Amino acid sequence: MKFSLAVLLFGATALAIPTGGGSGGDGGDGGSGTGYQPCTSTLFSNAQCCSTDVLGVVGLDCANPSKTPTSKASFTADCATVGQQALCCVLPVANQAVLCQPPV
Repeated sequence: MKFSLAVLLFGATALAIPTGGGSGGDGGDGGSGTGYQPCTSTLFSNAQCCSTDVLGVVGLDCANPSKTPTSKASFTADCATVGQQALCCVLPVANQAVLCQPPV
């Protein structure tokens, strides 16, 4: 009884683990996504429009972009329309952002 339960458990686990094989297509973008990620780093993951970047340490007067960026140029242009620069920051808090870098 215990042996058959163990075999069943391992069999179910083997079926549940994805193999990663096959090329069933890329799945597309769902028809609504842009595909562009301005901030690809795990740490610098927050897209922000900031008035000033102080030595890459602090971004001042920061806000989220008004539109979802579709490219680096669109992200930069969106921020530039309000006189700010496009940045990827670690932690935006109270219109300030800590540790920022330019988008990719």
